[in-house]
Amino acid sequence: MKQVFLLLAIVLGVSDAVVAQESVTLLKPEQVFDGEQTHAGWVVLVKGNFILYAGDADDAPATDVDRSIDLPGQTLLPGLIEGHSHILLHPYDETVWNDQVLKESIAERVTRAVNHVRNSLMAGVTTMRDLGSEGAGYADVGVRDSINKGIIPGPRLLVAGKALVATGSYGPKGFHEGVDVPLGAETADGYDDLVRVVRSQIGRNIDFVKVYADYRWGPDGGASPTFTQRELETIVEVTRSSGRPVVAHASTAEAMRRAILAGVETIEHGDGATADVYKLMVKHNVALCPTLAAGDAIAQYSGWNKGVDPEPPRLQNKRRSFKAALDAGVTICFGGDVGVYPHGDNVRELEMMVDYGMPAEDVLRSATSINAGLFHIADKVGRIRTGLLADIIAVEGDPGRDISDLRNVRLVMKDGVVYRQ
Repeated sequence: MKQVFLLLAIVLGVSDAVVAQESVTLLKPEQVFDGEQTHAGWVVLVKGNFILYAGDADDAPATDVDRSIDLPGQTLLPGLIEGHSHILLHPYDETVWNDQVLKESIAERVTRAVNHVRNSLMAGVTTMRDLGSEGAGYADVGVRDSINKGIIPGPRLLVAGKALVATGSYGPKGFHEGVDVPLGAETADGYDDLVRVVRSQIGRNIDFVKVYADYRWGPDGGASPTFTQRELETIVEVTRSSGRPVVAHASTAEAMRRAILAGVETIEHGDGATADVYKLMVKHNVALCPTLAAGDAIAQYSGWNKGVDPEPPRLQNKRRSFKAALDAGVTICFGGDVGVYPHGDNVRELEMMVDYGMPAEDVLRSATSINAGLFHIADKVGRIRTGLLADIIAVEGDPGRDISDLRNVRLVMKDGVVYRQ
């Protein structure tokens, strides 16, 4: 395995790839954000792929250290956990979504994905939840498994496969009835069909089911609910029976309401939420993944000159909606819809969360311990704590004060392996 990673370092340009076996590494930063709070004077010991110790330097256990890494002026923190990505998409100002789905081969899209996951890893993202392959079948499952086998470097992935849509709602669209085109997701309707399709997706070893609870298929092109309450309940019932969660794309208040009552765990986007919907989210412990950066990017692709022109009404509404979610006490999931904008620019969402009113340390928790809990992996990652996997990054500065310091990545360790130093 060590030879595999060293070869990857040469072929893919990953600097200083070091495979952890049972060697002990001592990390000595300026301070440590452990996933909850920041501590000065802490050190971290890593043995193999686990954290052996995290705490005050004076209390560190006596042990032989094979490698010591000094990180002056740097903050050590858990690897970032990106909550909404599309590894099989690239920015829409390069190629529009329709053309990516209709004209790019699966081989091209997977090749791009290899670059995308590497870029996110180098940016400090060590875990990533991918919200659908967008017409590329189960290629996301293959990329996930290739990372796990050590074939390519990248974050540990949680993938949704094809995603689930109601017939007639999703794209590509605009063709006459004699033209049959591939869709960006899989259709299913009614009890029997939903049971069959959900079980089929589960059989492909996805990690969770993503459902489009609404889409832009209203009579005026606006978003409207797709599945009925009972249909959404069926999706959740069948998925949960396999031990997997369901997440929902939803931007309208009614679609959000139906999805929350059906038992989904996160709402993606949520632009049109009302105060009553946010209360319902808090009551049912449903988190919001706001994807602020996607809307910001699309507005710029459409001609908005950020920093010069007034903020478009859609973004003004998003800013108000996000602040209302914070005020209501809704749990916020870090996830920016990366793929709409460049992979490796994941911090863009975190910067916007701060700009839209969320305190920087709360944003750090969202990107580490909170997302780990939401994704049912808190027993593995998301904190700097003895016994957890050594998914650790170091950045120049103090991101708890200036979130943009997360762009100054100096160290990336995943599963005890140093990919960047």
